[in-house]
Amino acid sequence: MTTLMIQGTTSDAGKSTVVAGLCRVLKRRGVSVAPFKPQNMALNSAVTSDGGEIGRSTALQAQAAGVVPHSDMNPVLLKPETDRGAQVILRGKVYGHMDALDYHAFKRTAKESVMAAWQALESRFDVIIAEGAGSPAEINLRKGDIANMGFAEAADCPVLLVGDIDRGGVFAQLVGTLALLSDSEQARTKGFIINRFRGDIALLKPGLEWLEERTGKPVFGTLPYLQGLVLDAEDSIGLTHAEKASQTLNVIVPALPRISNHTDFDPLRLHPQVSLSFIRAGQPIPAADVIILPGSKSTASDLEWLKRQGWDIAIQRHLRYGGKVLGICGGFQMLGEWVDDPEGLEGKPEKVAGLGLLPITTRMVAGKQLRNVSGLTVAEGATVTGYEIHNGVSDGAALSSPLFDLNGRPEGTVSKDGQIIGTYLHGLFDHPDACQALLKQLGLVNGEQSDYQAHRERELDRLADMLEEHIDIEAVIALIDAGAMKTVK
Repeated sequence: MTTLMIQGTTSDAGKSTVVAGLCRVLKRRGVSVAPFKPQNMALNSAVTSDGGEIGRSTALQAQAAGVVPHSDMNPVLLKPETDRGAQVILRGKVYGHMDALDYHAFKRTAKESVMAAWQALESRFDVIIAEGAGSPAEINLRKGDIANMGFAEAADCPVLLVGDIDRGGVFAQLVGTLALLSDSEQARTKGFIINRFRGDIALLKPGLEWLEERTGKPVFGTLPYLQGLVLDAEDSIGLTHAEKASQTLNVIVPALPRISNHTDFDPLRLHPQVSLSFIRAGQPIPAADVIILPGSKSTASDLEWLKRQGWDIAIQRHLRYGGKVLGICGGFQMLGEWVDDPEGLEGKPEKVAGLGLLPITTRMVAGKQLRNVSGLTVAEGATVTGYEIHNGVSDGAALSSPLFDLNGRPEGTVSKDGQIIGTYLHGLFDHPDACQALLKQLGLVNGEQSDYQAHRERELDRLADMLEEHIDIEAVIALIDAGAMKTVK
């Protein structure tokens, strides 16, 4: 088994897309390959085949590799609950809640889980493409590091460093990052990939030659800016929207401080008849056909944020004028009468009044619900697939009118007038039949069918094609074939 690690000079340098692209390239060549991210901090997550939880981007990379997502692929997942604290997911399961200082002390234990998960993957796959987190040159985080060079040193694997030229200063990024690494880490870094280049490559060539001469390390390739690439984001909310010729359903979503699984909305952002906008703090709340309250890692505190921003008043006005409201997971809980978190499972112990739009109450209880599900929409009998990730248990009269039938289990709710819909299901728009049926319930009567899963596959193939064209893939494969390099101790 050989492992190659992709690290970046910054967050969002393109590590996730490069790993996904390499996984798809190797899959197409018949290689048994799996992604691996030792540590991830993200609120977008997926349910794995073994009933665990991993970062959404890692699950996408597993799809690129043609394998089923497993909790070993992302052994440490940190889900921020406050500016200083996070829920710690260890090999797919909730370990506990820690502030930053406590987690820093916990890294030695976390490293044992990281190495055990990597070794488990090592026994099942021929090649592992590992992804770093943030930058390996964060001086304050280097002690006890498990996300970047700390893992690479322990696994004794080679590293390629990705820099984002679209941000500017890519040569400073790459040279500066390399300069802040130890001698063994510099030796382990085998070369560079430059990401998101726009323009004539001939104008960049002198800089590439200087970089190789200055560092003694090759540039494995320069990736162009791939226009229109839409893949599951790790954490950041994409705010760009393409113009659409037939926008007929206007949807707005509050960008909650602890919004989770906003990838639920990617199928809507791509739908030719839907215009979707995220509304940030302080922005005016525009008129819309549909308001969707998204998932949240801290439902009670995000509910209070909604009220401070005036969304409670705006939603009431929206409903009076015939608009529709959909709540997903935490957003579903907010629609009820109370959200009670007596043990502080999502932050601090508190009980908060809901928006009072549905006769349900929610109580946070230990033992997170993690499951992949499938079934039918009650109204149309359309196939739906998705997954549940939540602590809350909701009860009340509204549940007698379910949105879904999940193989005999009623789920979600639709109000009698059809204006208010709630569900715990993430990924509810991913299946083309469900997307079309749900958009009809939300007011898009003659909606086109849009297949987001097919779109994902096309985008992964497009990404792999780009890597094949613009990266020296044979050199990357030779680096992998060389196995884990043995640094001089």
